[in-house]
Order: sequence, then C-alpha cells, then structure tokens
Amino acid sequence: MNALRIRKLGSNLLGTVALTAGIALAGTATAADVKPYQGIPADQAESISSPDHIMSVVNSGAPTEIWQALEHGEVVECLQCIGVVSPLLYSSNAKNREIAAWWLRRRIFGVFGPGEVYSQTVDTLASDSSATRRADAASALGEFLVLNGVAPVAHALTSDTDPGVRAAAASALGRLNDDGAGALAKAFSDSDATVRVAAFQAAGKVNSFTDVSSAVAVTGDSNALVRRVGIELLDAMGATDAAEAVLKLAQTDPDSEVRLVSCHALGAIGDPSMVSELQAISTNDTNQQVQDQAAIAVLRLTR
Repeated sequence: MNALRIRKLGSNLLGTVALTAGIALAGTATAADVKPYQGIPADQAESISSPDHIMSVVNSGAPTEIWQALEHGEVVECLQCIGVVSPLLYSSNAKNREIAAWWLRRRIFGVFGPGEVYSQTVDTLASDSSATRRADAASALGEFLVLNGVAPVAHALTSDTDPGVRAAAASALGRLNDDGAGALAKAFSDSDATVRVAAFQAAGKVNSFTDVSSAVAVTGDSNALVRRVGIELLDAMGATDAAEAVLKLAQTDPDSEVRLVSCHALGAIGDPSMVSELQAISTNDTNQQVQDQAAIAVLRLTR
C-alpha cells in the first residue's frame, strides 16, 4: 500500500471519528512522537514555541516568523491560540494559509467539532459572499487532509460561479487524493482554462484516477497549456488507448511544448507501429528539443 493510500485511509478514519462522532481524540502529537522534539523532556517542549510566543508572532510577525513559530509549536497545546491562528486560513499570503492549516489540523479538540474551525471553513466555502474567501476555504479543506472535505470541495468545483474558487477546489481534491466522485473529470471541460489546468494537474495526484476516456478529450482543447498538462496526465496514467490522439498532437500541434510532451508520452504509452512517425518527427520538426524527444521515444519503443 503506497504512502498516498495510507494517508487517505488515515485521514478518512480521523475525519469519521472527529467529525461524525464529535469526540476529542487523544491523537494530538506529543513531543515523543515528533522527530525534532525527540530527547526533549515533555514538560520542556512548550518552551520551544510557547503559547504566548505563538499568539504574539501570529498577530504581528512576518510570514517567516509565523512559519517558524507554528512549526516549532507543533506539540504545543493552546486552545486560545486556535482563535488567533484560524484567521490565517484567509491570509493574503499563501504560506501563512498553508502553515495555519498544517498547525490547526493537529489540534483535534477545538478544531474539528461542530461549530469549530473545520465546520466554519466548510460554511465559508458554501456561502461566503467573497470569492477570495471561498477559494481560500477550499484550499484550507485540502490542507486539513480530512476526507469529509471531499464532498463540499467537489460541490464547489462543479457549482461555484467563480473560476478561482473552482480552480482552488480542483487543487484541493488533488491534495485530498480523491477525484470527488467524478468532479475532476467533469472539470476537464470547464469553461475556464485555469480550472481545466488545475483539474488535470490534480488528477495526476489522485492515485486512483483512471478515467482515460475523459482525459483524452484534452487533445482537442483550444488552450495550449491545458493540452500540455493533459498530455502529462495521460503519460503518467500510461494511457495506451490515447496513443493515436497523442501522436496527432506530436505531429501537428502548433505549440512546441505540446509536441515535446506528446513525444515523451508516446515513448511511454505508444507502440512499435508508431516508430516511423516518430522518426519523421525526429528529423522534420522545427524545434530541436522536439526532435530529440522524438528520437528518445523511438529508442524506448524499439529497445
């Protein structure tokens, strides 16, 4: 069982117990559990980043200081700090948002119960009037790594009116290692290219994603960046059924980056019958990098 699947199962268990049962777990990290604190007496761990220090830095510190204080305060139990850290989930600084979610998801009691930070974040994603706050909430639900967040994030991906929110929701599903019951595949045809890019990139992070028939539609996308990230997904999936469509892009796509990734993909998902076409690309393409990649693909298919 790979690390992503273990993480997924662990997060599911955490979310089910903490959110459904509504009890406080004894699973919060202790100094003995966290490598940087090994060898430090448990009664001295808080001196590394005390509650007072955390609250002071979060209120007035620079992003690097906030990151250090919260990272060093991984094992610090401070219910009062939760109310100070949680607003960082909506900070204009992405690093602040990331470290806040990282620290908060270790605070089982006071974060994951009804009416607490987690449910407030779900509510923000569902109904806040600010698209920026909804997007930040989607990202936070991804960073919390609790699978109960899949449903609200997937709903935002398919239903929110703002493309920034939908893109954030797609990325969150990738972080959660879940396709949102088909929401990612639906987003491959979103009206906004930014959302389509985010959806293809997220699908590449979901180890159970296998919807080749939806992904192959990328070969006809009007946006070059979408075509490129979509071909990279087909490559990673080993999508042999898509080889013919990918070959057409390798031969005729107007964007050299798309032709390049298409040749790379054909080296992995193609078959020996395509060798002659790839040999032609290796000598006729106008871009030297594409020529080189086509030659490498030939070697991979004939070795």
